[in-house]
Amino acid sequence: MSRLWDALFGRRSLRFGLKRDNRGRFRNAQFASFLASNNRRSLNTDFQDTVLRGRKLVRSLLLIGLIAGGAWVVLESAHAFSIFK
Repeated sequence: MSRLWDALFGRRSLRFGLKRDNRGRFRNAQFASFLASNNRRSLNTDFQDTVLRGRKLVRSLLLIGLIAGGAWVVLESAHAFSIFK
């Protein structure tokens, strides 16, 4: 019951901004030191140029497919008209 009471009403001075939190921004210093010691090369997440090139490629392939499909329909229609004429 006391845990519930503390969770609901504890640390009100921090919540209302009357007191600063002295625990710091990083509460687990061991985790922060682990991250610092294992400083791996960061992944380049700036894929905007790649995404734009991919969209352009897909758009070009779609346009080529539509043109080829339209040409096929025209050729087949011409062939069908020549048979029934």
